[in-house]
Amino acid sequence: MRKIVPTERLAVLATLLILLLFVTLSPQRRKDFLNSNVLAQTRERKISNPTLEVVKVDVDLVTVDALVLQKDTARVVGDLKREDFQILEDGKPQEITHFSQNSLPLSVLLMIDRGGCLDAYSWEVRNAAIQAVARLKPTDEVAVMSYHNDTELLQEFTRDRSKVARALNRVPPHDEAANHCINKAFFDAANYMESAGNPVGRRVVIFITGVTRNFDCDNAPGAKTVTHAIYESGSVVCGLVPVTPEQKMENGAMRWATRMGGMFKLSTMNIKQIADDTGGEVLSDKPEILDQTFVTLMEHLRSRFSLAYVSSNKARDGSLRKLKIDLTPDALKTRGKLVVKSRRSYVAPRS
Repeated sequence: MRKIVPTERLAVLATLLILLLFVTLSPQRRKDFLNSNVLAQTRERKISNPTLEVVKVDVDLVTVDALVLQKDTARVVGDLKREDFQILEDGKPQEITHFSQNSLPLSVLLMIDRGGCLDAYSWEVRNAAIQAVARLKPTDEVAVMSYHNDTELLQEFTRDRSKVARALNRVPPHDEAANHCINKAFFDAANYMESAGNPVGRRVVIFITGVTRNFDCDNAPGAKTVTHAIYESGSVVCGLVPVTPEQKMENGAMRWATRMGGMFKLSTMNIKQIADDTGGEVLSDKPEILDQTFVTLMEHLRSRFSLAYVSSNKARDGSLRKLKIDLTPDALKTRGKLVVKSRRSYVAPRS
């Protein structure tokens, strides 16, 4: 495979014009999605595990996660009831029929960036990930995938923490000449989650990366299609960013380059934006204390409320529907200013 010079290096070393020119000349990949390792390993899993537990659910039941935080302190608010929430779908009120907190199992897919100028996966970050995974409930499952120009499934979903730790210890070496193909990573993550994630669990994709924005690589669909796939998978997207001076420079260069690229209609993806749209969050800290940040993220995942309703719109048309989850005025009176993090849309089922 011939080497690809990452766009972010050009952004740092050359003018923005040169970077944009490079992006428009990015090479075709030799493999498409149908031949990807992720699909191959997913098919292999289905064949080798015919007794894999599958729970049937009502496809018309819309399940939404909500994290409620104090606006000023970012502390989790946990003493809420079903009557404290209200849901609007395309502006129409919906009746909440199911309500729980910290009861549904998690399906957590760790996505580890292996491309670009800097390696975001240091030994401190690896240890933080292992420690955080160990704090999950026994019923929670975890999978590990790495990405740069392509993706590689290192560990399929498992509840065995020792298997997850071994996968995190054998993450492929960082490839400085490879790109951060965020659209490819998102697309394969969404498809793997759809095919392998627990259908009655809460689905979470966590990116461990130093770069949260990039132009689309041409070995996967563009941002619009990929974003739709993430919505359809029902996944909450989160990110963990190990912060260093070099990381700030690299990510800052890509932030400005992608903004300028948008003026020229170049397709880009932004992990932070998708995290906001799916009700997730992107947390960052120095690598040496990222273990505390990782624990905070896991605690937030475990503290989320699960709300479900049967949509008043009975059309099974696969349309994208807007959601607004908020607290009632009565709930807000006694608790001050609160922030509700939840997904902003979902994809309706098809007939």
